[in-house]
Amino acid sequence: MEKQNWRELVQRVIKTEMSFRGVKYQALSQRLEENGIIQTADNLRNKVNKGIMGADLFLQILVVLNARPLNVADMQEIMGDLSRNTLEDDE
Repeated sequence: MEKQNWRELVQRVIKTEMSFRGVKYQALSQRLEENGIIQTADNLRNKVNKGIMGADLFLQILVVLNARPLNVADMQEIMGDLSRNTLEDDE
């Protein structure tokens, strides 16, 4: 699996949870700050859109969003979708 697919997985998981809860980047920044994590809304937007962040920030975001349980089967399904899309783009 390509590194880009893993980054898109991170992006999809976070954006899905934010959308599910109606949380915008400014509110996410504030929630993180309440837990001692300083990240501006713009910084979060860039990291999420690129899907590049440390595991600690990824987990902190999931906690402050009170994210639904993330299981391996869901991640494998998303990765399968991403792989199929990559193959279709290459054709």
